[in-house]
Amino acid sequence: MDDPLQRELIYFQFYFNTQLDQIAIYWVLGILIGSAISVFGQRWIHTFSVAMQKKNCGVLSLVLASLLGIASPLCMYGTIPIAASFSQKGIKDDWLAAFMMSSILLNPQLLIYTLALGNTAFSIRFFSCLLCGVIAGIGVRIAYKNKGFFNFTGFGDPVCRDIDPNLFLRYLKNVWRNVRATGGYFLLGIILSALFQQYVPPEFIANIFGDQRGFGVLLAATIGVPLYVCGGGTIPLLMEWLQSGMSMGAAAAFMITGPATKITNLGAVKIILGAKNFTIYILYVWIFAVISGVLINAFM
Repeated sequence: MDDPLQRELIYFQFYFNTQLDQIAIYWVLGILIGSAISVFGQRWIHTFSVAMQKKNCGVLSLVLASLLGIASPLCMYGTIPIAASFSQKGIKDDWLAAFMMSSILLNPQLLIYTLALGNTAFSIRFFSCLLCGVIAGIGVRIAYKNKGFFNFTGFGDPVCRDIDPNLFLRYLKNVWRNVRATGGYFLLGIILSALFQQYVPPEFIANIFGDQRGFGVLLAATIGVPLYVCGGGTIPLLMEWLQSGMSMGAAAAFMITGPATKITNLGAVKIILGAKNFTIYILYVWIFAVISGVLINAFM
């Protein structure tokens, strides 16, 4: 094969197809299960949340709030009206903080995508996001006991787009919306991952994200801010980086700061927090990500 361009294209196609074969099933399963929860389970999540808030369960209530946030398949602009309706029903800000923090970081689709990175990454992502939500709730409970943390002025009851009377059609429409919302980013992630495999030496990733573990965590927590666009799109990149030597702590830091500082999430959070609390939010996320990454590296 004498044509360099043709050779490069063949290599790229090989890397692209390999990544697609490894990850596509998780993307499909994530959409199918996420849509099922959105169509059939969202009302139950809302009802259960209100019922649990009425019980005095201490920190356990914040754990449940964080779990429900992870179970919620909505984007942040969809979660805020739900949180506003919770607030109108008397749910306290500490509970809302735990719910919204974990909802920003993780959802059922993204959790299933993460299985492509292996069981260790899956477990670390789940428990770190759960803990991030719980600690956020505890912080709001202690520091904002006698004053409000959120401002839901202007938000009413959430508008549901799953209104087709035929349940099967309602589900299919939700699946199609998720495909349109995530498909482009998913393919972009595959393309970028293939390009990384083809042109970036594995030892480069290992040097900056693996060997220098403390620096790697700081760098991963920082680059998660500009690089993170869509969770599904980052999974192929993370798979390639981990295979090339990225430490699990650095990957965890990236998986925390990325969704928490995604531009669409930041816009939504800024609306309900105001300048001062928004700054607290950013600092909390970054500090939690760095500490989590360092601890994970220390024990792995």
